[in-house]
Formats: sequence, C-alpha cells, structure tokens
Amino acid sequence: MPNEERAPPPAAAMRSALEAYVTRINEGDLAGIMALFEPEAIIEDPVGSPPKTGGAIRSWFIDTIAYGTRITPVAPIRGSHANAAALVFDVTFKPPGEAPILIRSLDVCTFSAQGLILTLKAYWGPEDMQPLPR
Repeated sequence: MPNEERAPPPAAAMRSALEAYVTRINEGDLAGIMALFEPEAIIEDPVGSPPKTGGAIRSWFIDTIAYGTRITPVAPIRGSHANAAALVFDVTFKPPGEAPILIRSLDVCTFSAQGLILTLKAYWGPEDMQPLPR
C-alpha cells in the first residue's frame, strides 16, 4: 500500500489549484502563481520546447503578467484517478510591439501530495495560434 506522502491529492485539490491558477494569472498575481508550484516544478509550454525550471519559471510568469495575459476556460477542469488534471482554455496576450495573440491550449498538470503543481505540459501548436486585431 502506498504511503501517505506518495498518495495523489484529492481531485478537488487539483481542480482548486487550477482554478486558482486561472484567477491568479488573470489578476497578475506573481507571488500567488508561484505559490501554486513545487520548487522543483517543470513547465513545458508548448510540449516540445525546452523545459523551464527554477528561476526560468518565475521569469516566464513575469513576462506572462507583463503581456496582460488572460485565461478563459472553455471546458470544465478534468481530474484523474492519479495525480494529474487538465485545463482546456483560450489564452490571450500582447507581446511588446506585436499584435495581440490568441492560443487555444490544453494544459496537463501533475501534482504533489500537497496539491502543488509538479509539472505543467501545454499542448498547442502553430495551428492553435491566431493574431487578434490591435
């Protein structure tokens, strides 16, 4: 029988963490976003790009906030029988000097027993991006 530390978090805890992720991104709350991740977390956004860890994650979220990023879920958060949950959403942002961009994404996250994000893998490709009017 697995020990308590290795047991997956309840599905409600994973859903709550992803709901908080959406809220904190939309509010531009860097400290709140970072508090959702384990210190050894890994982000691969999009899948196939170099993974981000440590300070690179913080820098990435600093840019996320600076670009006015907004996340809109387009389906309910999905849990699992293990330590993973998925969020399907549209994300809009505006890089400096560029037109705003829309990306349709699916993020799959794994969680520690404490309900913090261990990994975030974003599934989207060039066909999921579109420029928006300025």
